[in-house]
Amino acid sequence: MTENFSAILPLLIFMAFMVGISIFVRKNQAEKNFLGNYFVGNRELGGFVLAMTTVATYSSVSSFVGGPGMAYQIGFGWIYMAVVQVTAIFLVLGIFGKRVAILARKFNAVTVVDIIRARFNSNFLAAISAFVIVLFFCGTMTAQFVGGAKLFSAVTGYTYETGLILFGLVVVIYTSIGGFRAVALTDTFCALVMMVGIILLLNFVLQAGGGYSAIMESLEINHPEMFEPFSFGKMPWGIYFTQWLLVGICTIALPQSVVRGISYKNTQGLHSAMLIGTVVVGFMNIGINFTGILAHGILPGNPADYGGVDNIIPTTIATVMPKNLVGLAIIGPLAASISTISGLLIVASSAIVKDIYLHYKKNADNKNLKILSVATTAIIGGIVFVIALTPPSLIWLINMFAFGGLETAFFWILIFGLFWKKANKLGAELSMIGGTIIYCVTQATGFKFFDLHQITIGISASLILFLIGCKLGEPTDKKTLQIFFPER
Repeated sequence: MTENFSAILPLLIFMAFMVGISIFVRKNQAEKNFLGNYFVGNRELGGFVLAMTTVATYSSVSSFVGGPGMAYQIGFGWIYMAVVQVTAIFLVLGIFGKRVAILARKFNAVTVVDIIRARFNSNFLAAISAFVIVLFFCGTMTAQFVGGAKLFSAVTGYTYETGLILFGLVVVIYTSIGGFRAVALTDTFCALVMMVGIILLLNFVLQAGGGYSAIMESLEINHPEMFEPFSFGKMPWGIYFTQWLLVGICTIALPQSVVRGISYKNTQGLHSAMLIGTVVVGFMNIGINFTGILAHGILPGNPADYGGVDNIIPTTIATVMPKNLVGLAIIGPLAASISTISGLLIVASSAIVKDIYLHYKKNADNKNLKILSVATTAIIGGIVFVIALTPPSLIWLINMFAFGGLETAFFWILIFGLFWKKANKLGAELSMIGGTIIYCVTQATGFKFFDLHQITIGISASLILFLIGCKLGEPTDKKTLQIFFPER
């Protein structure tokens, strides 16, 4: 494919706008309470921005590339499975939003690890939590960098390295400069662009395929299995069950989502975000996967004919979109990659600066904190960027591995820690360390239970270890319980 400058011009404008937002935010950032501003936007996000930044961070490049590619292969069964994601924003903000916000204001928490440290009175657990966040976030960010750069290359004809440099370095720069508030504002813009991209692509796919009725009639004749929930064996019940856990129920405890609960301004904003976020993620999730199914109208055959499921959407964009609009269509999937990277990057940076460095150096001055925070964000992003220069294969699996690791580590700790008085330090430590190790070992060895994804083993092991620790360990002191569970 020849290089198409018109395809990257809108992207260049988009990237410049992202950097402009971060510079504007940095110039208007209050000098006082730098940490609160840089890592949680000084807890002033409104409902619309809160909804959009949560949606944008939750939606990754896999949602726009791997997901619809699987829908092309499986059919409506993939949508039936993926639709569970529609509940994710509503659940994470509904279950943790208000609880986390109240607690964060009680003892000026800036990160999820701050809350974990205060709940279980364990510096060791806090350090392990920060390590787990950075480790798995780097895996997820690598997947986003690689997926975005491959998509860019496939659609525009430019090299993989050009795409990586173009949007990879820009996202590291604007996140480092502007911090959480810049991330939230750019995420909002990214989410809006994602929706526009889906509408554009869906429209041109329908036009190229001869309309909805023609495509559906062709599918009924040539691919009747696509209308059956289990796709004649291609979509076994085990995938439904484990994916509902992996990308649905357990995502409520992902640190990058829970931290949004610390950042909102008031209860009205939280309630608005729950409704707006649910509608937006539902539209994007169903819309892009449905587009993957409709792609059969212009890409007959099977994914192998186009280089695999990850190439279905890039090939579709390159096939149906006018050259002068390709740039607009590609911004949507790249925005998903960019917003996920920026959201993870700022949380990973806070894990190092706030949860580790500041805990042991409490008298650090504001000037040094600014330099350290920006430098840490840039260094983490730079490391992931370098890793992505030699891209690993199986990006979708890397992303799912990281999701499962974070869910195994944090699900029970946050659920029990915030809603169960009997949860204690030993239970939390055993759950996080033991559960995460067991999950990683089963992933490395390929061991499965009833051919289910290893998240089922990890989440079960972390639960059992938590309960054992609660039985054997010392109860949480009354002072801490009074903070987290005040008598009414």
